Amino acid sequence: MKYTKTLKVRVRDKHCPLLNQMARSVNFVWNYINELSHRSIKERGGFLSAYDIQKYTQGAHKELGLHSHTVQKVGAEYAARRKQFKKNRLNWRKSGGVRRSLGWIPINTGMAKWKNGQVYHNGHYFKVWDSYGLGQYSFRTGSFNEDARGRWYFNVVVEVEAEIPAGQDKIGIDLGLKTTATCSDGTKLEACHFYRDLEPKLATAQRAGKKKQVKNIHAKIANRRKDALHKFSRQLVNRAGEIYVGNVKASSLTQTTMAKSVQDVGWALLKTMLEYKCDHAGIVFKEVNESYTTQTCSHCGALPDERPQGIPGLGIREWTCRACGVTHDRDINAAKNMLALGHERPAEGIPVL
Repeated sequence: MKYTKTLKVRVRDKHCPLLNQMARSVNFVWNYINELSHRSIKERGGFLSAYDIQKYTQGAHKELGLHSHTVQKVGAEYAARRKQFKKNRLNWRKSGGVRRSLGWIPINTGMAKWKNGQVYHNGHYFKVWDSYGLGQYSFRTGSFNEDARGRWYFNVVVEVEAEIPAGQDKIGIDLGLKTTATCSDGTKLEACHFYRDLEPKLATAQRAGKKKQVKNIHAKIANRRKDALHKFSRQLVNRAGEIYVGNVKASSLTQTTMAKSVQDVGWALLKTMLEYKCDHAGIVFKEVNESYTTQTCSHCGALPDERPQGIPGLGIREWTCRACGVTHDRDINAAKNMLALGHERPAEGIPVL
């Protein structure tokens, strides 16, 4: 069985001037289409389709230094986003200024190739740090993308063979702040607070107005978070047959005093990683309603009066069920209840696992 996967490799910095020039041309095409589409709606009362846009941009690639398929992809992307957001005019792509748009150069299927150990596109060779062995893949659609630090990356969709893990564990996961994730078998991903040791340096750079250093520190924090979550999610997928996670939403807590910690732990990113990795591996992944999972005894299903409740109960990390006498770790108990809910057992009166 095969599935598609997006590979991301960094482009050597010597190609940045060329890519920046191509990105400005892409922005020009986008803004031209944006104005053209708005005029069409205003004067004719109709939207331009991707096919209609292509007729207006035909031949422009020669003057702009782009591949013809790149111009077509920009038009198709514009039409898709205009339909998605239901607007007559989308935001302009800016090539300069403080709020400039990050570089983006879309590539159609087959318009980029691996040639002579480099990525070949639009008559140019681009050296990359090849950590995947790109020569073994046939490139499908892709793009060149710039990050906030001005570094460029080549992202390409490829087809790979699915590797089905042999593990058959059934795992429930409770997401939290003290521990980022706690599994029903006791495995935990500690809340590393990826920014804590860099916080003083970040504050100093912000006060000094060193924008480049601020961007570098933020990027380092983000890379730490991604690395930890990737390793944790991969370990779970390799040994599991079923994974169930609570439906907690970070957005509901970002307006509280816990906002800083919530944004740092990366719940949404972890769930996204688990979802697509489980999908590729043929593993069951499901979000379950986490209501009362902390308060319900996973052993007997009771809701005792002394259970941790509300905001004051967040400090209670262990509690004993008066009904059956079992002492619970708060997070492990919640994870076990989520595992039970994943098996479609009732929220109240959860039987012994």
